[in-house]
Amino acid sequence: MLFAHDTEVALATAASLVNTAGEEEGLPEPATLDAFLTERSWTGRREGTRAELESIWALRPRLRRLWYADEDEVVATVNALLRENHALPQPVRHDEWPYHLHATPPDAPLAARMAVEAAMAFVDVVRTGELGRLRVCEYPDCDNVLVDLSKNRSRRFCEAGCGNRAAVNAYRARRAAADR
Repeated sequence: MLFAHDTEVALATAASLVNTAGEEEGLPEPATLDAFLTERSWTGRREGTRAELESIWALRPRLRRLWYADEDEVVATVNALLRENHALPQPVRHDEWPYHLHATPPDAPLAARMAVEAAMAFVDVVRTGELGRLRVCEYPDCDNVLVDLSKNRSRRFCEAGCGNRAAVNAYRARRAAADR
């Protein structure tokens, strides 16, 4: 494990959240946001309102920018997110999780909790000098982001099936070359 478990989960959630924005909205209504959070075992208060969903939509571009930023910009963004949301890191234990850090109370607004969780994870990325693990999918015409947590830093494609599509394309190209 490269980072603490809660950091890896927060990074994966941030990447998944960023990737819900695109040509087709991945979180079109409060119910899809609720399903997104349930799938990732997200705890704390949820309002299930359109306003809450819009606050999550507003957070995504700020998080996406972190995949393209240099270290100083990442730090500035992370500090702003922590400051704006009055983050106060504390070790907590709940559900099946051992002690880990939360920096907002469970009844804080969802967008604030998601922003702070992501910011705390990015703090670990910066502190360990691992910004190179933040990548954009290499499949043509895909701009999804990913976090490469592999030992050999080899992850190139997002979780939207781009790796499979690249493998099929390579196989077909090899077959076509062999048939010629």
